Amino acid sequence: MNFPDNIKYTKDHEWIRAEGNTAYVGITDFAQSELGDIVYVDIPTLNQSLKKDEVFGTVEAVKTVSDLLLPVSGKILEINGALNDQPESVNKDPYGDGWMVKISVDNPAELNELMDAAAYGQMVGH
Repeated sequence: MNFPDNIKYTKDHEWIRAEGNTAYVGITDFAQSELGDIVYVDIPTLNQSLKKDEVFGTVEAVKTVSDLLLPVSGKILEINGALNDQPESVNKDPYGDGWMVKISVDNPAELNELMDAAAYGQMVGH
């Protein structure tokens, strides 16, 4: 399992990498391994402002569909369009090519409430 130190994690298995007032969001390596082969990512929230823990989309694997929850409050600025043709990028590179949305962060203090790599790894037993 891969849990980079430069990002924060949620109890619901999303990750967020802040770059100033913007951030990239996706699902963790643990989450993609639990879901199995990802076949579709649906994110209908472009240009919407959402609160922390609100659903911003869904990820569909062969056997299940899971909600995607925003780790912090913010506005969806961009959706990773490459996932339309290559949803398996989430399985292959969850922290790189498999990112899901780019957001503007409303309240940077919310980032401090999230787990670091060590805490997340401990939560999932790695």
